[in-house]
Amino acid sequence: MTDAADSPRRITSPLRSFATSRAALWAGFVLAHFWLGLLNLYGPGFPLGDVTITYRLWTDQIVTGDYWMGIDSVWVYPILAIVPMLAAFALGPALYASTWLSLVMLLNAVAFAAITGWARSRDRAAVGWWWIGFLVLLGPIAVARIDSVSVPLAMVGVLLLATRPTAAVIVLTVATWTKVWPAALLAAILIACRGRVRLVVTAVSVSAAIVVVALLLGSGGNVFSFITQQTGRGMQAEAPVSTVWAWQAFAGVPDTYIYYDQDILSFQIVGQGVATAAAVMTPILALVALAVAATGVWAAHRGAEPTRLLAPLALALVTTLIVVNKVGSPQFISWLAVPLVLGLAANAAGHGPSFRFPSVLALVVAVMTQALYPYFYDELISLNPIMLTVLTARNVLLCVLLVWAVRAVVLVGRHAKAPPRGPHLP
Repeated sequence: MTDAADSPRRITSPLRSFATSRAALWAGFVLAHFWLGLLNLYGPGFPLGDVTITYRLWTDQIVTGDYWMGIDSVWVYPILAIVPMLAAFALGPALYASTWLSLVMLLNAVAFAAITGWARSRDRAAVGWWWIGFLVLLGPIAVARIDSVSVPLAMVGVLLLATRPTAAVIVLTVATWTKVWPAALLAAILIACRGRVRLVVTAVSVSAAIVVVALLLGSGGNVFSFITQQTGRGMQAEAPVSTVWAWQAFAGVPDTYIYYDQDILSFQIVGQGVATAAAVMTPILALVALAVAATGVWAAHRGAEPTRLLAPLALALVTTLIVVNKVGSPQFISWLAVPLVLGLAANAAGHGPSFRFPSVLALVVAVMTQALYPYFYDELISLNPIMLTVLTARNVLLCVLLVWAVRAVVLVGRHAKAPPRGPHLP
C-alpha cells in the first residue's frame, strides 16, 4: 500500500521539478512567443495590421518628413508611444513587423524574469506559467499593439514595488506615457501604500520631464491631445456597453447597424440612444473609477495591509477601464495580466487573498477574445448570432471579474485589524 501510494508522488515530483526549472520556463516562454509570432505573420485575420500599416506610417513620416505625431499634430496616444514604434524601424521598413515582434518579446522576457525570479521559486514559477498560458489564449493581439509594450513595463513596475518603490513608480509613469491605462495601477499604489508624497513627487517629476522635452521639441498643446482625442468618438462595436445595440442590429431594429469609422479606424455602432450613451460614457467611467478608488481609500483608512489591498484594488480599477468604456478593443484584455500576476505572486508569497478564481476567469475571457479577434471578427461585425453570443458571454464575464475585484477590496477592508505597515510585495 505504501509503495502504491508513493508511486504518484514519484511521478509528480520529477514533473514538478521539471516544470519549475529555468529551462522549462524559458522554453515555454520562447515557444509561446514563436507561436504568437507565426500567428501574426502568417495567420488569418491580419492581426498585425495596426503595426505594419498604422505604426509604420507614423514612423515613415518621421524618417522621411520629420513629421512627429504628438509633436507636429494631435495624437491618440501619449507621446512616449512613438518610441517603440520608431525602435521597430531600426532594421528598416522591410523588417518592421519582425522587429516589432522581437522588441515585444524582449520586453516580455524582462517581465517574465521579474515574475519568476529567474526560477528561484516554485510558486513564482506557477505564476510565470499562468502568464504564458494567458498570452497563448489571448492570441496574436497579445503582441500586436502598443499595449504589448505598456503591459511588460507595467508588470516590471508593480513587481519592483516591494524593493524599489521609486523605481517602480518611474517605470509605471513611463508606461502611462506610452498607453494611459497604467495610471490605474499608479492610483491603486497611491491609495494602498505608504510614502504617498514621495511616490506622487516621483510620478509628477517624471511626467514633467516628459512634457518639458515634448514642449522643447515644439509640441505645444499636442502633448496633451491624447486626453481629448478619444472623448469625441462613438461606441465601438465590441465594447460591453454596446452589446445591447449589437443585438438590436441583429434583430433588425431600424437605423441600428455597425459601420467602419475611417477616422478612428475601428468598427462602431449606430442606433437609437447610441449618441447619448457615447457622450455620457466617459463621465460615467470617471465616476465609477472614483467610486472604486473611494472604496480602496475606505479599506486603507480601516487599516488594510497594502499587501492585501493593492492587487484587488488594481484589478478593480483596471477592469473598470475595460468594462465601463465605450472603446472595446481586444488588446485591452491584455491589461488584466498585470494586476492578476501581482495578485497571484502576492498570494503565493503568503500575502493577500486567493486569486485563483479571477485568474481562471481571465483565461476564459482571453480565449473568447481570441475567438472574437482575429479569427471570427468578420462574422462578429456581420452580426453572426453565435459570435454575438460569444461577445455577450465575454462581456458578462468581464462584469463578473469587476464585481469580484470590488468585493475583494471590500472584504479586505472589513477584515482589516491593524494599521498598514507599508508595501511588502513579492
